[in-house]
Amino acid sequence: MRVLVGDIGGTKTGLALAEVSGDQVHLTGAARYPSREHADLADIVRRYLDETGAMVGAGSFAIAGPVVERRSKTTNLPWTVDAAALERALGFAHVHLLNDLEAVAWGVAALGTDDLAELQPGEPSGSGGNACVVAAGTGLGEAGLYWDGSRHHAFATEGGHTDFAPTDEREFALLNHLQQRFGRVSWERVVSGMGIGNLYAFLVEWHQAEHPPTVARAIAEQGDLPAAVAEAAAGGCPVCAETMALFARLYGREAGNMGLKLMALGGVYLGGGIAPKNLDLLRRGDFLKGFADKGRMRPLMERMPVRVILNQRTPLLGAARFACR
Repeated sequence: MRVLVGDIGGTKTGLALAEVSGDQVHLTGAARYPSREHADLADIVRRYLDETGAMVGAGSFAIAGPVVERRSKTTNLPWTVDAAALERALGFAHVHLLNDLEAVAWGVAALGTDDLAELQPGEPSGSGGNACVVAAGTGLGEAGLYWDGSRHHAFATEGGHTDFAPTDEREFALLNHLQQRFGRVSWERVVSGMGIGNLYAFLVEWHQAEHPPTVARAIAEQGDLPAAVAEAAAGGCPVCAETMALFARLYGREAGNMGLKLMALGGVYLGGGIAPKNLDLLRRGDFLKGFADKGRMRPLMERMPVRVILNQRTPLLGAARFACR
């Protein structure tokens, strides 16, 4: 089956043509477009079809936000994406919409060994088992994979918006700091790109520290603060190093929460853009300490395989598999 697949983000929209055979997906004609330069998704798809000359009658699009009754109000774009309206506008026989993390979950089965980096081998269950995806990027996305005895079924959640829970004096101070800024504090406020910025702001205040030059410049120029903090951490800035270590521990804690709730003996997969860029950080120990820190459930957590998804086209692979499910 051939289908047009898309990964709709607040900054970029990626499109490609997908051929699906079983769990295997072959992508061709990949292209990316600035999302905000277009009035809606139909406008981008028309441009892609005009530029490539592709002939296709079905589309499957992964969207950052909840999808309800074949419609989605995009989180970071002024768009409402409606599958039925897209079918009419594009002349497609079928248009499928799914949450972007659900798409990543659908894409896991299409990944090869080179697409994954192992953080914890665990004890893979020979009979399968549930799995999950936890993805820190611009926000925090989470999805599940239910094992029916023979294969996985992906499903969306909005788990990244559940309540953040502190466990020690520093984290209680962090919660108080963030409550003063935001009121309610979700896990996304601490485990995401914005979360790195929030953790850094708290720790600078907590330690009464000064900004290192690269971070000060990013703040003044409204640049990429998380990247600047990570760079300064590698350069020896103590408060930046503490920020990244705390981020890794909290990422591990929430990934462990998701794994525990879904009994994810089939694997916990880390998606999003932050994990692949920070493999050394995640392998230093703070992430897995946070992941396994579940009291009496520690032995269970240590049985769960934990892997980082390296293939950034996984949402496109999953959108294709979803369309052919």
